[in-house]
Amino acid sequence: MLIKRIISAIVLIGIISGVIFFDWLCGLVVTLFIVAGLYEYFRMLEKKGIKIYKYFGISVGAIIPLSIVLRFEPTKNWELLFIVLALFFLIVMQFKRRDSSGVIVDISTTLFGILYVSWFFSFLIKIRYLENGLSFLAALLLITKLGDIGAYLVGSSLGKHPLVPRISPHKTIEGAFGGLIFSLLGALASKLFLNFDYAHLVFIGLSLGILGQLGDLSESLLKRDCAIKDSGKVFPGMGGVLDEIDSLLFAGPVFYFYLCAVVKGA
Repeated sequence: MLIKRIISAIVLIGIISGVIFFDWLCGLVVTLFIVAGLYEYFRMLEKKGIKIYKYFGISVGAIIPLSIVLRFEPTKNWELLFIVLALFFLIVMQFKRRDSSGVIVDISTTLFGILYVSWFFSFLIKIRYLENGLSFLAALLLITKLGDIGAYLVGSSLGKHPLVPRISPHKTIEGAFGGLIFSLLGALASKLFLNFDYAHLVFIGLSLGILGQLGDLSESLLKRDCAIKDSGKVFPGMGGVLDEIDSLLFAGPVFYFYLCAVVKGA
């Protein structure tokens, strides 16, 4: 299992290293990850027996990041407008149903997937398109993914006390602290390409480390509800695409708004 994880990690690092220097290519790869993540999300719900609108959700979910890549913004908050339109069409689509039972669940779970996977993860493209976006995105990936690695290494070797056993029985308190330490180290290492003081880096490292673990736990909660271990099998030893991007789903949007409000406004 460890060897498979290492191989998958090397492949992921290679993909990231090959695309992160080109903003448009980075945006397209993020879009592909969103499409794959949405497919896994909707497959989980299908196994649970929920009638979702998979291909509609995937199509809408792909348009959101593509509109950012192409800088297609007819309004200031284009993505939110599109999500509102998606809700409208989902409601209209219910008129042809023979049975109205489960309508609220079907609409809600479809829209949640668009928000949770597509909109949240598309903030990585927004970060990359900022001035000095390459450095910001590299820092985000370094901090959150080192947190994942630290939580796994410390948890698997030293973990004894369950963190939230109802949600994820294998996650431990020791692993959580290990993940935070690794995230903090990643933030300090970001000093090489970020012009922040160390106090600032410590704050970012701890904040993104906590958000990354909350993102991981949130996906574990969804998998627990659907009674599955991994969202997919794209990356041997690591799981599916959704398993790999979960730690970024909360960290990405928060980091983007933080950069816009604090860093750019400073």
